[in-house]
Amino acid sequence: MRREHSRAELARKLAPYADCAESLAAVLEELASRKQLSDERYAEARAHWLSRKYGAAKIRQDLKAHGVADAIIARVSNDGEAERARTILARKYREPAITPQAKRAARAFCRVAVSRTTPFAACSRSPTTSSYLSV
Repeated sequence: MRREHSRAELARKLAPYADCAESLAAVLEELASRKQLSDERYAEARAHWLSRKYGAAKIRQDLKAHGVADAIIARVSNDGEAERARTILARKYREPAITPQAKRAARAFCRVAVSRTTPFAACSRSPTTSSYLSV
């Protein structure tokens, strides 16, 4: 099974084989017109694959490194971040983290680049309850 490529990534890979920049641009345009090359499709597939392990910030960083437009990154990377965080926490901890364990989980999430507000919302029983965060 072949994976999707971003336009910038494919241009970088094909550049050594192209006669000139215009022919490379023409090939990329032809692929895009046939719907065989799509940054949106690449971003969705890559975000889905990365979301199993990483948070929205890491996904944004990876997509930006692969040359995806900021508008596409913003739309794709924030989808379901709190739900992803809850899923990861449920796998990692068997019961809701309302103990000192919650702070450890939040620090772990920050290390893998999940936004700072998401871990606390995911750790608590309700997104508005954050009394256990008081120092």
